[in-house]
Amino acid sequence: MADYDRGDRFRPGGGGGGGGGGYSKKRRYQRDDDDYDRRGGFKNRRIDSTPPHQRVRRQLLTIAENPIRAWHEEVASIANLFTDNWDDELLRRNFVDLVMQLSLEQPLKTPFLAAVVLVANTNQPEVVDMLLAKLTAGIEAKMAEGEWRDVKLYLKLLACLSSALEGDGIFPVLEELFNRAAELQTASSDDTIGTELVKIILLTLPYIMVTDRTKWAPKAAALMDNTEVLASEPHALQTLIEPYHTEATEENPNPSASLTKLLQTQLQAETVAGWPLSFLPEPWKFPVEELEQQTKLDNASKHALPTITIPSNLPAGPRPLFPDVYFSVYSDQEVESVPSESTAASSLIRDALTDTIGILHFNRNVTARHLVDLDCYFAPRTFAARATPFDRLRDIEPPKSTWKPEDVAVDAVFSQLFQLPTPEHKLVYYHAVLTEACKLAPAAIAPSLGRAIRYLYRNIVRLDLELGNRFLDWFAHHLSNFGFTWKWTEWVDDVALTDLHPQKAFIKGAIDKEIRLSFAQRIKNTLPEPYKNLIDAEMEEEVPEFKFKSDDTPFAAEGREIAILLRKKAADDEIQPIIERIHALALDNNLDPLVASTDVFVTSVLHVGSKSLSHVLAAIERTKDRLTDAGAASDAARSQIISAVMTFWSAHPGVALCIIEKLLNYSILVPSAVINWALVTEAGATRGAALSRAHVYELVFTTVIKVTNRVRQVVRRSGTADDAMVDDADAKDAEVAAMRDLFRAMEDALVSWAEGSKDELVEMEIDDGEGRSEREALIRRWGQQWLRVFRRRAAIEEAFLVEAAKERRMLAEAEAEAGKEVANGS
Repeated sequence: MADYDRGDRFRPGGGGGGGGGGYSKKRRYQRDDDDYDRRGGFKNRRIDSTPPHQRVRRQLLTIAENPIRAWHEEVASIANLFTDNWDDELLRRNFVDLVMQLSLEQPLKTPFLAAVVLVANTNQPEVVDMLLAKLTAGIEAKMAEGEWRDVKLYLKLLACLSSALEGDGIFPVLEELFNRAAELQTASSDDTIGTELVKIILLTLPYIMVTDRTKWAPKAAALMDNTEVLASEPHALQTLIEPYHTEATEENPNPSASLTKLLQTQLQAETVAGWPLSFLPEPWKFPVEELEQQTKLDNASKHALPTITIPSNLPAGPRPLFPDVYFSVYSDQEVESVPSESTAASSLIRDALTDTIGILHFNRNVTARHLVDLDCYFAPRTFAARATPFDRLRDIEPPKSTWKPEDVAVDAVFSQLFQLPTPEHKLVYYHAVLTEACKLAPAAIAPSLGRAIRYLYRNIVRLDLELGNRFLDWFAHHLSNFGFTWKWTEWVDDVALTDLHPQKAFIKGAIDKEIRLSFAQRIKNTLPEPYKNLIDAEMEEEVPEFKFKSDDTPFAAEGREIAILLRKKAADDEIQPIIERIHALALDNNLDPLVASTDVFVTSVLHVGSKSLSHVLAAIERTKDRLTDAGAASDAARSQIISAVMTFWSAHPGVALCIIEKLLNYSILVPSAVINWALVTEAGATRGAALSRAHVYELVFTTVIKVTNRVRQVVRRSGTADDAMVDDADAKDAEVAAMRDLFRAMEDALVSWAEGSKDELVEMEIDDGEGRSEREALIRRWGQQWLRVFRRRAAIEEAFLVEAAKERRMLAEAEAEAGKEVANGS
């Protein structure tokens, strides 16, 4: 990756020489050698015989990607190629479709696409009318579908075309959107569509302003006066998406600002300053030596914007709508390497990048390339030169920018990875984007990632528990892609902390995840000496030792006998006498016979299947009926199944979690049993310490997600033509009721830990003596973090059920209305 300052070298008025001149000279000499035939003078240069529509397509797809070519040259070249071949019907049709498609798929290029259209308008005004007709129809269709991001991106393209529009441009559309947002907010304070509409309006305004700051300033000021009331009102769901634990202590930051409120404040500052928006590109402005072209642009034809009809019913759409907050992993630095929250650049650059990340999810390599090249798509000198070391930023004097493009890109990915309540895509996609970006530009991206890791680790104490575990997963996965190397010496003092401390819990969780992705001995070799004690001898063994191997263990003989029979694939009738013998021995020793036999049998099954996951699944499949009967026998027996799995694989909890997931799939276990084991049985046995263990949280979280996904699947299919899963409404109601019961049980279990009223905590006050207060405070803190996560999950699912009911009602009304129209027509 070349280290260059695009603005200073390659844009008009930015100087020259240096790397740019050397590059061009080398290419020129090479081309001279190719073109000159020493035997007969210059050769005929190859003529590009590619059809015009393909050449235009190729150039539009790569517009602004070349940092060496000036924007105005690219824009004029594409526009002239298009208008010179205007008679080509295929070219005309493809051009409009491609501009619209690119505005949705590569939003960083939208201003450049608009510039091409504006230049083409000077020669062939019809192209603007063609585009406006399709664009307005597209906006109406996207509104009807609830595709609000696409609506925003189409409006962004329209905004960049404002100089070619008659009258008030797109302000009437924005004003109508605001009126609709006000109606929705008045009807319900919990409404999310109205908030989304206000955000879209505020994100569109800057792109209008850069086309003509003087002309549009009064209209923008009037619209922002209207949006201020809605944008400044805190949303009812704001607390659900706060990335930090909001306990009122000195170490906690202020609540994060909602993106809508932040935008309103930022744009008001831009209004006072005269809308400089110096970071946004203006590729429709030509240098002074291109005065003739600029004059043609200024005097080009104006076009009427077709009427855009906003549907009476605005659906939430396929993507859940929640208020956005601005989250940054570079917020506490002494030098500003990303735009501060006080500048509109922080929101607008972030918005373009997050749209790119969300849209290009089908190709992580292209996404990473756009992130690495982000300085190509913003105004010259918006960013410092690529790969500038952070320490060198202190030497940059104003007005030069200290914004590192790598930091801005990494910050945008983390904002999506840490989006609450749920990221748009699977977490592994964001992992992959960061990995690819690091591979594309290691010298630039790796230091930025290092500082992001350090920020998150420092703040792990106050970071939301769900986000902390996302960070844990990403950190281990990222290290696995780069040889498991990290500067562990920086955190060596934290190894001495209690296991309940969040930073120590993170270290232990990260090592466990690394071992899952490799093996213990290899990970041990990457760690400094103080960390090696965290990897004990059992973790280095791939297969756990069978606890019934020793005669000192109760029921050892019976355990060995059952294991031998299981290996022989013996019939259940041969195993039953041994189970009965265990029952008799357990009663003689005042033990629960079902718990004892379940422990022996499950442990034997795990031992027989310990060679691999396929082996254990085969063993479970063969013994499924007996395991199901054991699970149905009593709560204690169900709990013992989980205890046996977790104990057998205690050195490798990842394997244990995988097995428990399979037991849930086989219906041997039920979700409530897993929750009860984790939050009551195990948490009680460890006096709350289990709440600090990453694998226990992972077990509970994945179980809850399994339940909620099932409910969503049932609710979505309920009442539809392909409703093969749901027999009747009672089945759906039963699933919903079971989910609510699960959340209530979690609430009851976690409240006592969060408030410190759990019996185990009261006993600990008596037993532990010195150090008791710190331990109790940490456990209460863990309880509060858990409680916050699962209260949020419960609220999300209730909101989903409300929206699903609303959609069914709207669908029923639409069908009834359609039926009336058919009846009237007949």
